[in-house]
Amino acid sequence: MGTANHYYIHDAHIVNENKIFQGDVVVQEGKISRILGRNAPVEELTLHPDTRYVDASGLYLLPGGIDEHVHFREPGLTHKGGFESESRAAVAGGVCSVLEMPNTVPQTTTRALWEAKQESAAGKMHCNYAFYIGATNHNLEEIKMADPQKVAGVKLFLGSSTGDMLLSDDAVLAQLFQWQGMPLLAHCESESLIRANTEAAKQQYGEKAPFRIHAQVRSEEACYQSSLRAVQMARKYRAPLHILHVSTQKELTLLDGQYPEITMEVCPSYLFFSEKDYDNLGCKIKCNPSIKSEDDRNALLQALLENRIYCVGSDHAPHTWEEKNKDYFHSPSGLPMVQHSLLLLLELCHQQKLKLTQVANLFSHHPARLLQMADKGFIREGYDADLVLVNLSETTEVTTANSYYHCQWTPLEGRCLHGRIVSTFVNGFRAYHEGGFGEGIHGKPLSFNR
Repeated sequence: MGTANHYYIHDAHIVNENKIFQGDVVVQEGKISRILGRNAPVEELTLHPDTRYVDASGLYLLPGGIDEHVHFREPGLTHKGGFESESRAAVAGGVCSVLEMPNTVPQTTTRALWEAKQESAAGKMHCNYAFYIGATNHNLEEIKMADPQKVAGVKLFLGSSTGDMLLSDDAVLAQLFQWQGMPLLAHCESESLIRANTEAAKQQYGEKAPFRIHAQVRSEEACYQSSLRAVQMARKYRAPLHILHVSTQKELTLLDGQYPEITMEVCPSYLFFSEKDYDNLGCKIKCNPSIKSEDDRNALLQALLENRIYCVGSDHAPHTWEEKNKDYFHSPSGLPMVQHSLLLLLELCHQQKLKLTQVANLFSHHPARLLQMADKGFIREGYDADLVLVNLSETTEVTTANSYYHCQWTPLEGRCLHGRIVSTFVNGFRAYHEGGFGEGIHGKPLSFNR
């Protein structure tokens, strides 16, 4: 399995560009060479002699997932996860491409550090990959000199972050919005409000704070005020802006049909958990921004259904269980999710809260458009054969044994999700199939049409 990149995928339900139709997809030399509908005229096809036949009867073929928001922890934090382990989890979850964030050790804030990370990933990544560069108060010229055809985009930490990546200088932020040389993606939380809320919680609870206070410490207002600041500046300079991991109903009010350049991402954790789950799951669902109320969750689901939210990213951010399993103030934020994001979206389809064509938009088409990715995100002739076959008639029980995260835990333990990832093709190679992984590592650096 996985040593050839020539396939004839027969009789699939193809989900692509707001349509579902029955047909065949021919993969030759790692590219989609033909797409044949059921009613297409019979024609002679010249196939590579190593072409393998895949019976996809009853299965759905989607463009491979593009997770535009992951933290794979390499370099410097590889005890939590790394390129090889987390990319294995990605392809097991139908994710063919990932865009990785800059808050590693060292932080990716210079071209030299970006290049070192790129070189380190070669030969380790089972999926395709690209890396963001992080903005600071002092590295504007470094960002401007980065290669926009190779660098995924610029991450703006407009709220709490580690090291030097809290972007607090409005003059620098204004220059970035005026520059518009690469996509700008923002983490929006008010640092001053979070600090005040944290001190108030310590005064009230001491060291024995319950995890449910996380929704108040990293509050709705902390998210909204920071997002408002970013949106106002983006509108002032008529600049595109992508707000990451939106967690509140109030932030949705910042979306304006007259200004479509403002887009938002939601993460599966905000769609499947609410603050009521803190008492049972505690540290397992502590993430930044915080998981908030049921009303917030329902509003995000409704916005997803109404096509107001542009894409879904996992915000995959693993920690070891030894690190995670501590009291509230010492348990780090972040949870593993890259393997299960697509399955959770399929679960929403089963619950009739989302359409399958919307899944393709949210997890493939829109991330590719947002980042102007070359030959990715669509089932089109001439595009790279990044594809995922799913079975919607079967279920997947999430266990530690069938989760491939290096950290070996998941907040979804014991959940039964409707849908199963059958095969994941990366650049035409079958990287994952029925619980096994293909020979070799076939992920490649992503490129961008900018």
